[in-house]
This record gives sequence, C-alpha cells and structure tokens, in this order.
Amino acid sequence: MGVNDCMAQLCQGSLGDPVINITFGNGANPGSPLTEAATTYTFVSTSCPNDGSYTVVNNTSGCFGNTWHTLNHDHTGDASGYLMLINASFEPGDFYVAHIHGLCANTTYEFAAWIVNILKPDACEGTGIKPNLTFSIETEAGTVLQTKNTGDIPVDFSPAWKQYALSFRTPQDVNDVIVRLRNNAPGGCGNDLALDDITFRACGPQVMVSISGANSSTSANICDDDKNVYALKANISAGYTTPAYQWQASSDSISWTDIPGAITTSYNRQPTKAGTYYYRLAVAEAENIHSLNCRVVSNMVTFKVNPKPVTSISSNSPVCEGTTLSLTASGGSTYQWQGPNNYNATGSPATIDNVTLAANGKYFVTISSNGCAQKDSVVAAIKPKPLANAGADKNICEGNNTTLNASGGGTYAWQPATGLSQTNISNPVASPVDSTVYIVTVTDNISNCSANDTVLVNVHHKPTADAGPDKTMIEGDKTMLNGNATGESLHYYWTPDIFMNNANSLQPIVNPPHDTVYTLHVESSVGCGVASDEVFIKVFKKVIVPNAFSPNKDGINDVWKLVAIEAYPDAEINVFNRYGQAVFTSHGYGKPWDGTYNGNSLPVGTYYYVINLKFGLPILKGWVAILR
Repeated sequence: MGVNDCMAQLCQGSLGDPVINITFGNGANPGSPLTEAATTYTFVSTSCPNDGSYTVVNNTSGCFGNTWHTLNHDHTGDASGYLMLINASFEPGDFYVAHIHGLCANTTYEFAAWIVNILKPDACEGTGIKPNLTFSIETEAGTVLQTKNTGDIPVDFSPAWKQYALSFRTPQDVNDVIVRLRNNAPGGCGNDLALDDITFRACGPQVMVSISGANSSTSANICDDDKNVYALKANISAGYTTPAYQWQASSDSISWTDIPGAITTSYNRQPTKAGTYYYRLAVAEAENIHSLNCRVVSNMVTFKVNPKPVTSISSNSPVCEGTTLSLTASGGSTYQWQGPNNYNATGSPATIDNVTLAANGKYFVTISSNGCAQKDSVVAAIKPKPLANAGADKNICEGNNTTLNASGGGTYAWQPATGLSQTNISNPVASPVDSTVYIVTVTDNISNCSANDTVLVNVHHKPTADAGPDKTMIEGDKTMLNGNATGESLHYYWTPDIFMNNANSLQPIVNPPHDTVYTLHVESSVGCGVASDEVFIKVFKKVIVPNAFSPNKDGINDVWKLVAIEAYPDAEINVFNRYGQAVFTSHGYGKPWDGTYNGNSLPVGTYYYVINLKFGLPILKGWVAILR
C-alpha cells in the first residue's frame, strides 16, 4: 500500500510521544466492540458490515461483490493488527466519539488518524460516494477548540492509507477533551472506510539533536575501549516561554528513561560497555516538564558500541625448516599479520611454505570486527633440518655392487628399495641392474626434522659384440660388415684389418680376394669386460661370360666357354632364342654348349642367357652371338 500524507503533521515543530494511541489492538477476527469510544453505529462480527454498521477486524476481502478493496493487514502492516471497518449510514452524523483524559493545559497538541477509502474506483458504476469527514476537538463543556474537514477522500486503484491531522491548544485548566468524527457524506452506494492509529501528541518547537565530533550527526559506531566523551547538542526553535529540558536514554528506542541531572541543551555522553544506546531531548514549558503528556521530543541519536574482538591465536609451531608454518587466529572478520623477516599477510590461517630459520620469532596479528581491533601474538619456533648427505655418485659394472654412505642424521630411509641390501641404515649395499638414483631421508632424532639427498649409482653394462651375418661376395666386389655393440663407454675394432677401409667402424667396407673370417672386438673403457664375434666372408670366383663363339668345328672357339663356372657345380644355365624358346639348359656346366639344339646346329644369330650361380649370388643375364 502507498502511505501518503493529507493534512498530516500540521504541527510545524517537534511532537511528543503519543498521549493517546488507539490502535484497536490485535488478534483473530473479529475483534471486540469499541469500549473507549462511543458510536452511533452497530457492531457486527462479520468482516463486511452493512450501512450504519462497523466491525473491528485485521483483514477483509470479497465484500459486496468484490467492490471493496481487500485489506490484508492494518495500517502498520501487522497482519494480526485490528482496524475499524465502517460502512457509513445513509444520514450524516457522528460515527466515532472518544473522551481523552490527562492532557496538559495551555499545551498545543496534534490529533491524527489514518483513513483509507476502501471502495474500488469501478464500484457503483464509477460514481461511488466518497467519504467526507469532520474532525472536531471540544471541551467537555462543549466548547469547540478546533475543527478540520477532510474533504472528499478519493478512491484509489489499490488501498492507500492517508493520515489526516489537526492541531489545537488546550485552554487554562483544561485537561480533558472530546474527539468527534462526523460523517458528512449522504447515504447511497459508497461512503465506506477504514480507520486506524488515532494519536494525540504534544506539539512544540522544532528540537534537533546532533553528536559533536562523530562521523554522522545522528549516529556513532564506536568500540567499547573508546574513552572519548561525546557531546550531544540540541538546536531548539522558538515557541516556549520558559522552556525546560530533559535528556532521555533508551536501549530499544521504545522505552525511554530520564537521565538524572541532564537538564540543559547539551549532554556529555560518558563511555559505556558494549551495546546499542539511544538518546533524545524532551522539551516542555517549565511547569510541565515533569509530565510526559506535555513534552515534545527531539529526533534520537544512536550510539552503537561494539565489543573488541575476543581473540584466539595459535600456530603449528614448532615446525621443521623447509615445511609449512601455519598461523591461525579467530574472533574477527579481518586479520593483518606481521612478523620476522619482514613478514606481512592477511587472513586466517596465514601460512609460510618452505619456511626458513629466518622465520623464527614472534608474530603479531591485528584482528578487526565491526571497526574494532584487538592485537594478539604468538611465538613460532623453526627447528633446523639436518644436513643430509647421500655421498658421492657411484660407478659399477653390471653384476657388481657398491656400498652407499649417507650421513647427517640419526635414522635413515632409502628409496627405492630395489637393489638395496637394507633401506634403514646409512650404508646399504646397492646392486641395481640399471642405473638408479637413490633418495635418502635423513632424520635428526632430537628435533625429529628430516632432509633428503640423492646419489646416482651408474651401472655400466658389460659389452656385447655382434659381427653381423655371414656374407657372400664375388671376387673383386665390395661388401659392408654389419657389426653391432652394446654397453657403455665402448672401444671396438676388427681383426684382421686387411682389405678393410676402417677397422674402428662398426660397418666397415671390405673387399677380400678370398674367403676371410673377420672378428669384431668390443672393450669396456671403464673396465667392465671385453666381447668378440666373428663373421665369415665367402668369396666366389667371378664367372666370365663371352658374348660370342663360332661353332664351325675349326677347333677355334667352337664352344661357349664360361670361365670359372666349375666353381659353381649347382649352377643353372639357360639360353633362349629371340622367341623365348629355350635352346640350351644345363644343371652344372660339365659339358660346354656347342651351339646346337637337339643335335642340330642353330643358325647364326643372337641368343639370350640366364645363369643362376646359386649361393645367393646375383643372376647373370646377357646375350651371346653364334657366328659361322
């Protein structure tokens, strides 16, 4: 709902606490009939009263074909708070009369009430009657002290509470008045309203209070160790003839207590323990200052006194050099650390990784919460780690071992365990198969701090020699040996080193004129042994194939003579004519070809041969001519 002012706060100065505050109470529907006021209307227990009736409820909905607004709570938003719901009568007249007692004479008061027109704009075909009220303040003798007319209270598209008010002054010796609310509108469709929160308050000069020396003129947020005295000062406009003053304090801003002796326009607030404190100044004519109903009060100022944080601080000290130091604090929202070696950090926990001996000492933390700070400290001890030494790196031959020698602590732990005789002594025997880096963790038995070091056991494998596969070759050709060697730090060479281009190469080129055995020698230059292997080179005679012969029986060059073919007893020789027909075939060459085929001399011409010498040697191909 919207909250608007209409004729509200006619008092141009400050108001006092309500002398009368009629809220109609709270509870379940319906409430009780009015007892503090007289009315000519009839009380009904439904939430939709008919003409000339009223009820006391905390909500209403769906009334008269849903032509009324739905009210879900009272003017203050309290779902259980009551309001007075009125369906005005056809005839104008008083619908609420209340007798107010205990006012102060010669005092200005403001009367106010909250009202809402509950008729919807489209009800009564848009011509609904608007409530029109007159407020009247009278003495019990009938003298009218003040009247005020609201005028027509307009309809709204949603229910909107509006405050209506007037001010009046009580005559001399008048302490009681009558409040009269009169309905001026005629009967018919409309003229329906809700009424709530009727108040009477003393009205006087404008009184404004502020705090000197605070960040805000109306509030201060301080700590409970703040020993400052804060001056509260009031600025009061003209209005009272002989004004008197009374400072008040409250812990909840609702119930107020006079501060003894605080009766001037200023007040020096003394330090207090933690809590929230409210202050204001009450002002009245001197003769009325002791009556709560005669005072006006200033705005209130607030002091929120925050407690200093209740701190707790600890660390995981003592810790070993090279580990993590953790500093932990609690009790605040922010943490600022300072310490040895120019250490600065924020938050909790704060940590120092890979801590050094320079971090040894006292650490201070400033713990803050709600603008208040508390300092605390903790001492951290850093224990030196041992000087771990795994010894010098080792070199061994494959199959041998060596003794490791670690120092620097009381206990020792080696890893990996592979190849070690023991893992929990300073001098285990190491027999790794391959080169291995061993890590030793050295622990000081007094500080229980540890450190690591490493040692390399470099395993030199025994040499191996592979001279490669045996070779065959034709006399006068060349071939490459395919040697291979394994191991580390090797030296290798071939013997004999004859007919070889490089005896120190694993793949030398050789051209022996006859069958030869070469030996590859491999030696470890670090003393891990020698190895050797042989390769046999088979050297075949070179077959010479003539490209012509003349089988004319003159005794000269009558046969096709293959030089050195007798070295190849399994050779296969085939000769073809130009048509691809085999004219000569022989396994071995015990009888040379005489140029005939099936006993008949072949004609002069060119023929083609294919000679397979076997032994994996290249096949010989070419042509031969028969001449006559």
